[in-house]
Amino acid sequence: MPLTDTLAHPTVIGAMLAPALLMAATGSLLISANARLARVVDRLRLLVLGEGDPDGEAPPLPEHETQIAEHRRRAALVLRACWMLYVALGCFIGTSLALAGGALVEARIGIIATVLAILGMGCLLGAAVAMGREVSMAVRSLDTELDIALAKRRRNG
Repeated sequence: MPLTDTLAHPTVIGAMLAPALLMAATGSLLISANARLARVVDRLRLLVLGEGDPDGEAPPLPEHETQIAEHRRRAALVLRACWMLYVALGCFIGTSLALAGGALVEARIGIIATVLAILGMGCLLGAAVAMGREVSMAVRSLDTELDIALAKRRRNG
């Protein structure tokens, strides 16, 4: 059945809606991941430059060495999640375009849209796992920082 103008536009728009929702969700996750990355980087800078040393001339305290290594691993995880989210976003954009192209020209390019959608969802899953690991590391890091602060208070008080 040939595509007519009355059929083509709603079909194209309908085909593009599901990937558009996935693009919006991925964008929200990217905002969250980038905010987490900024916080990890800020904390890492504070640990490396030293507490209250704006010039960064004092070396990191020995008790911060483990925290610095942990924050570097956290930053790497969040960065990996960001990359996966960007790839997912690109895949969902490609999915939307492939669906639109297939609906407009009645071509059998649906397999491209399906492969891109599966790849995008796989990237979302990978990003979710990476972010979950980073959140667990953040809680462990907080526990370590609290233990250090409490030990200092006990020694000084």
